Amino acid sequence: MACFTAIVLASLLSVGSAFVSQQPAPTTTVALKATEGIWDPMGLMTLGEGKAFDTFPHMFPKPQYLRESEVKHGRQAMLAWTGVWATSKDTFGLGLHFPGAPECDDWTQALGVFAKEEPAVFGAILALIMVAEGESVGHSGDNFNGDSTKEPGNFNFDYLGLKTKLSASEYERYKDVEIKNGRAAMIAMASLFAFKAIPGSVPIMDLLGAN
Repeated sequence: MACFTAIVLASLLSVGSAFVSQQPAPTTTVALKATEGIWDPMGLMTLGEGKAFDTFPHMFPKPQYLRESEVKHGRQAMLAWTGVWATSKDTFGLGLHFPGAPECDDWTQALGVFAKEEPAVFGAILALIMVAEGESVGHSGDNFNGDSTKEPGNFNFDYLGLKTKLSASEYERYKDVEIKNGRAAMIAMASLFAFKAIPGSVPIMDLLGAN
């Protein structure tokens, strides 16, 4: 369990390093960035701007809030996906169970087991979530109406000084990679819940022998 505790703490620290100050992205022609060329046929990104159709004031969130939500939930989904692999007894047939982590036949029950076995670490995780949630909607302003003073996803928290070790282009690339991987993780977590709720809905999981 000590090994697993170390892994969890390392994961929290690595996530914290993502909360660094972000700068405007430079123009690039190498690849399509996550925030460019967005497929939005229903105009959902513009609902808060009153461009799609007439709405009541403050009825829909502005893009600033939507981006903050995407980055935040992407980070949560990446951590959740790691937690599923860490605690699932058979890890969907791939043998990726983390040493010292709870071994559960049903990954949906693993969080409760972990909270019972490691209450201090579980409490630290909850504390981090509360701080991050408060920071994202608190003193920096109302991002629902686009009045926040901080850039979405920016917690200005770089205690390891990772930003100083990267060039401007490398830093922008990592920001883009985070959004794309966060989107993939959210889809992955949705597929796991669908797999549990609707047998046969995710065929690849059946091929892996998952339960």
